[in-house]
Amino acid sequence: MTTSDDGASSLGKAFQILDLFSESEPVWSTTAIIEALGATRSTGYRYIKALHDAGLLTSVRNGHYSLGPRIIEMDLKIRQTDPLLLASHGVLEDLVDKIGHSAILCTAYRDSVLCIAEFRTPVSPANRFNRGQRRSLFQGAVSKVILAYLPHYRLKAIYARQRGEIEQAGLGRTWKEFRGILGKIKKNGYHLTVGEFNPGVIGVAAPVLNDQKTALGSVGVAWDEKERRDIEVEHAVLAVKEAAATISGRLLRRQERAR
Repeated sequence: MTTSDDGASSLGKAFQILDLFSESEPVWSTTAIIEALGATRSTGYRYIKALHDAGLLTSVRNGHYSLGPRIIEMDLKIRQTDPLLLASHGVLEDLVDKIGHSAILCTAYRDSVLCIAEFRTPVSPANRFNRGQRRSLFQGAVSKVILAYLPHYRLKAIYARQRGEIEQAGLGRTWKEFRGILGKIKKNGYHLTVGEFNPGVIGVAAPVLNDQKTALGSVGVAWDEKERRDIEVEHAVLAVKEAAATISGRLLRRQERAR
C-alpha cells in the first residue's frame, strides 16, 4: 500500500467515528470509540484528536465526546452552495400549496437515498422522511424513481452488490426483470407507492434530471390513503412532475451559464 493509500485509509477510519453517534447514543467515551473502531489506543487517540481539532467532535466531559459545532457550520455552507438545494428554492413550498400534501427533495447517496429538503403540512404522515435521513434505494417512491434513472453502468454495479435486497423489494429476481421494472417507471416519468413505510400512506415522486437525463435526485409527496380521491392522485402526479421539471430546468440553465 502506498503512502497516499495509507492516508486515505486513515481518513476513512477516522470518519467512521462520526457514524457512531446517534439519537440513542449521542455521547461516546474515548474507550468505547476505540473499541468500536477496532484500532490501537495510539491510533484511536490520534483519530479523535484530529476530529476534535477540526471541530467535528466536541468534549462534553473528560474523555467523552459528542458531534462538534463544525458540522452545523458545514450544514449552513451546503445550504448556501449545493446546486440541487439552490435550484429547489420555493419549489417545495409551491408544491405543498398546490396539493396540500407534504413534499421532500432527495438525492442518491451511495446505495441509498438521502432527504436534503422538506416542506411539511400540519397533518404530515407519521414516521416521515426528514432532512439528513437515509433510506433504502429500493423502497419508496422517491427512491425507486431515482433508481430508474441511474446510468446503466451504475445499475449493473448496484445489482451485483444488492441482488438479494433488490429481489426482496420486489424489483425483480433477475437482471432482466430488474431492468424491465425500472424501464416501466422511467417510461411513466414518475412512481407511486402505497404503504411501503407507513400503512395506508401514498407516495408519489418524479426525478430531477441532468442534461444527460440521469437522476440527480427526486421530488416526492406523501399523504394518508384515507384522503385519497382519484382526481387528487392525478393532480398530485402532475404537480410533482412539474416541480421536478422546474428544478431540472433551473439546474440546466445554471450549468449553461457556467460554461
